Amino acid sequence: MTTPIFGPEFSTQTELEALQLKGLQWTVAHAYAGSSAYRAKLDRAGVAPTDIRTLADLKNLPFTTADDLRDGYPLPLCAVPDEQVVRIHSSSGTTGKRKNLCYTRKDIDDWTHFFARAYEMAGVTPRDRVQIAVGYGVWTAGAGFQAACEKLGAMALPVGPGNVDMQCRFLEDLGATVLCCTASMGLLMAEEVHRRGIRDRIRLKKVIYGSERSSVSMRNKISELLGGAELFDITGLTELYGPGVGIECPHHDCIHYWADYYLLEVLDPDTLTPVKEGEWGEMVVTTLRKEAAPLIRYRTRDITRIIPGPCTCGTVLPRHSRIKGRTDDMFKFRAVNIYPSTIDSVLSGVDGIGSEYQIHLYRDASERGVMRLVVELGQGVGRGRSHELAREVVRQMKRKVLVTPTVEIVDYGALPRSERKSRRVFDNRIQDSIV
Repeated sequence: MTTPIFGPEFSTQTELEALQLKGLQWTVAHAYAGSSAYRAKLDRAGVAPTDIRTLADLKNLPFTTADDLRDGYPLPLCAVPDEQVVRIHSSSGTTGKRKNLCYTRKDIDDWTHFFARAYEMAGVTPRDRVQIAVGYGVWTAGAGFQAACEKLGAMALPVGPGNVDMQCRFLEDLGATVLCCTASMGLLMAEEVHRRGIRDRIRLKKVIYGSERSSVSMRNKISELLGGAELFDITGLTELYGPGVGIECPHHDCIHYWADYYLLEVLDPDTLTPVKEGEWGEMVVTTLRKEAAPLIRYRTRDITRIIPGPCTCGTVLPRHSRIKGRTDDMFKFRAVNIYPSTIDSVLSGVDGIGSEYQIHLYRDASERGVMRLVVELGQGVGRGRSHELAREVVRQMKRKVLVTPTVEIVDYGALPRSERKSRRVFDNRIQDSIV
């Protein structure tokens, strides 16, 4: 087995914990000294940097949320002088203010290094040609994927999102072996490759995708249409550098995350207390090396679980499950809490159903809540099976989710495809302009 070039600096749990404690102590002291917002937050919690003596002291630190980023606009949580900031990245906000994040030169170097580790874990080498079909500009995706690709020594093809004609031309003429994209863009490209009949003329071996959840059937469809391409789910968020903070390993049963760059807690989103090992909860992260905008117990809203024990792939890096959903994309229907990923799972288990679907929630004339699932047929499945498949979807939803939806089966390809994230949930139950 080849020794990873970008692998971690530790080989045992004891070495990791020593590194993490040193990083935690540095982060709290750095944030306290450099950020008035963090200083006030820590003072209110009654915690001083010198109080951090063990990793167990993490639980005494206050939480940071997206509201802290918006309240501190335009340069929130910045803990270094402006002249040390070399780049700004940004993600969308829900209140009109974007979440801007600052980066020092070291932050960029660290991000590039561990993102190259992600490529390396996916088996990408300098011999690969990496087609980057994600957003550029203020978004972290394009810059992160490209810099790490170049760090690794592979050939970067920075096409950006959309422009299907150019994407297909690059796949065919430049021989891209790796495609980086959202899951929705991956499906769009896979279907386009199939439609154009060019599968035998391309060399694509791997798809590294992120930014959104994907169902098993969606992953299988992408792989099938691309001639057996191997899929790797990559994680990340702008607040935590960007994409590349963890990736699915070649054994495809988990996400390995870079515990030498951040601490990961999984907490009950209501009580904010740790869940039992292996149980689902909200991912909370604390950076260990981030200079410009350190994070202390940042609530990501992503739902995952820690997977205990070593991975069969042999790496020492710890792991969590693929992201199940977000605390803010959960919806309640007739007193049942439902994540779209749960419906993903149900539909993936019905043979003859495609990967694309929409959930429409509304109230009928009697003000009773209605859930309507619009679901595509699988590719090549005839319309004659629509009634049978609709009945089976209803049966499985009733058995596994405890709700009874109405189901509309539509032709394969009828639902919109996107190079960005696909919208799944349309909640029209509340129509009042002021609630």
